[in-house]
Amino acid sequence: MLVYKNASVGYSDVGKGKTVVFLHGFLENRTMWDAFAEELSKKNRVISIDLLGHGETEAIGYVHSMEDNADLVYNVLSHLKIKKATIAGHSMGGYVALAFAEYYPEMVSGIALINSTSRADSDERKKNRDRAIKAVKMDYTSFVRLSVGNLFNESNRERLNPEIEHMKQQALKTPLQGIVASLEGMKIRKDREVILHFAPYPIWLFLGKNDPVLPYDDNADQANEASVKLITFPDGHMSPIENFEALLGHLSELVKSAV
Repeated sequence: MLVYKNASVGYSDVGKGKTVVFLHGFLENRTMWDAFAEELSKKNRVISIDLLGHGETEAIGYVHSMEDNADLVYNVLSHLKIKKATIAGHSMGGYVALAFAEYYPEMVSGIALINSTSRADSDERKKNRDRAIKAVKMDYTSFVRLSVGNLFNESNRERLNPEIEHMKQQALKTPLQGIVASLEGMKIRKDREVILHFAPYPIWLFLGKNDPVLPYDDNADQANEASVKLITFPDGHMSPIENFEALLGHLSELVKSAV
């Protein structure tokens, strides 16, 4: 078991070859990547990490900044003696991937931003984070279950009900401190759009046309930068579930093309 700042860290490590690192989003944990790891590990080394206050990684404070999480990722990769990897981050995991890219650029061979953005929170989004903190402190279970359900395109909620229920059960394992500290960390994260302008490696941006969390039209223009390729899915914020097969294919291609 790896320890980071006196907190135990959960991660998995399977396969051999080029390394791909999976970083989950808010209220998720590394198990969300199991089906991806099963396929990609046939030709690659796949590392999935529980971010601070999620899964088997303990919370370390009242604010889990994206920089703290990036440092956690660095410690895991250093422990495993990995020098370079493609980093695939979903939502909050994408924010961590970009923080990692800023501080450890020599270790990045490609980035997949999945239902994520390089931009800081708007003032309205920051207010929504504060509202969320109040809501989860008042009624933890209702907040978690409602938050997870709202991530999916409405048209998929009946079809994917078993997967959504499983995700809710996983999310309910997230401690209150982990939830609040992550909301605080996302609220104060810095804008990292400059990385999209100058990255010497491929960056692929995956967005959902009907994403209820990250409006498509507000984020698609990030792909105007030379190193950024935009892949659009027709669904919501949970492309790893709503668009599994297509996303898996694209990620396989990205890992192959990564420098």
